[in-house]
Amino acid sequence: MLGFGKKEFRRAVDDVSFSLREGKIFVLVGESGSGKTTLARLILRAIDADSGTIIFNGQDITKATGKELKNIRKQIQMVHQDPYSSINPKMRILDIVQEPVDIFYKHLSKVERNQMVLSALEEVLLTPSQDISKKYPHSLSGGERQRVALARALVTKPKVIIADEPVSMLDVSTRAEVLKLIRLLAEKHQITFLYVTHDLATSRYVGDDIAVMYVGKIVEKGDIDSVLSNPLHPYTQALIDAVYDPAQNNLNNEKIIRMKFGNVPVPETGCRFYNRCLYSMEKCKKDPKLEEKKGHFVSCFLYEE
Repeated sequence: MLGFGKKEFRRAVDDVSFSLREGKIFVLVGESGSGKTTLARLILRAIDADSGTIIFNGQDITKATGKELKNIRKQIQMVHQDPYSSINPKMRILDIVQEPVDIFYKHLSKVERNQMVLSALEEVLLTPSQDISKKYPHSLSGGERQRVALARALVTKPKVIIADEPVSMLDVSTRAEVLKLIRLLAEKHQITFLYVTHDLATSRYVGDDIAVMYVGKIVEKGDIDSVLSNPLHPYTQALIDAVYDPAQNNLNNEKIIRMKFGNVPVPETGCRFYNRCLYSMEKCKKDPKLEEKKGHFVSCFLYEE
């Protein structure tokens, strides 16, 4: 499509900084369009950053190419949201999980590569692995397909797995099983997980640390219990307000979410939440810094001394 008007650009991810702890689960939470998946793709080097650096294992991988980039992708794997479209329906489970093994472990024999696949299937509790490996995706449930996707990520023995909304398309009982499995794998193999989600309920169950994103910026981050028990940023407070509590005495209560609704524009400068915030002030038209306040980090002028 040809466009002759003025081009407009918006930063999908802007001035974002955080660290992942080995063997821990870092939750990246925010509503749709906040930049979570873009950030995940930047870490994977599926897209290139305009500026900034990505440090992995003490090395700057922002401009890595060739063999170096291939080695990085072996160590950073991804599990996608949709277990129905992220795996090839025409391939057997054995071939789906073995695909990355054939790329990164060409020096191994076929028998050794097959054994790696079977071991990965057993790690994600798909047993008997021999029988599962012969099946096609259509014969598996949604939860089992997502375990296949997790096995495919696990089989290369990565240091980091990015899980992008991995349970949002699963039923409630299956979600709990997959989340429990993610925790088990993180602890057993010291794999670091970046868990991308919009769901605060699953966040608290699975996470160790959390960062809350709004329109491309991190507005609050820290230990997950600290952030969710004592949310400081008005956006984090609104997200927690939106979590449904099924207690009997809440059935007839009016749900109050502390933010302004409607089609409000996002400011080009200053706090991106300014036009939706109930507590916005004149000084919020400047960019607040992400600073430590009351036990974790928050980007808000409400907590200036």
